[in-house]
Amino acid sequence: MAEKTVPQYTRDKEAPSREETRSQERYVTPPVDIYETPDGLVLLADLPGVAKSGLDVRVENSLLTIRGKAAHAAPGEVIYREYDLVNFFRQFELNEKVDQQKISAELKNGVLTLNLPKAEEAKPRRIDVRVA
Repeated sequence: MAEKTVPQYTRDKEAPSREETRSQERYVTPPVDIYETPDGLVLLADLPGVAKSGLDVRVENSLLTIRGKAAHAAPGEVIYREYDLVNFFRQFELNEKVDQQKISAELKNGVLTLNLPKAEEAKPRRIDVRVA
């Protein structure tokens, strides 16, 4: 599984020459942990402040995309804010060893858990040896 996230330009780096007419949507790359199990891969992504309604996880053309829109949980109108929440965005290229039709996701306490099961032909199998 290879990462395919497009790099985000910051004010410190020189962006391609173009006139900015409005501010671009900002995002950060969420930290992830990826574990391999006998049945497949487990991906854990930290997405603090993202609710289920602000989360978009999709697979298209073997490209896994995680997009999360963070929102403040406090009710009411903001009077003073010292930090802004930013959105999350990350992509991974999947290979044929992942069964893309059986991917499942769960969001709990700001942590997204993706289960990426191995395709049947990619799972190791034991070959019985007969003695003649």
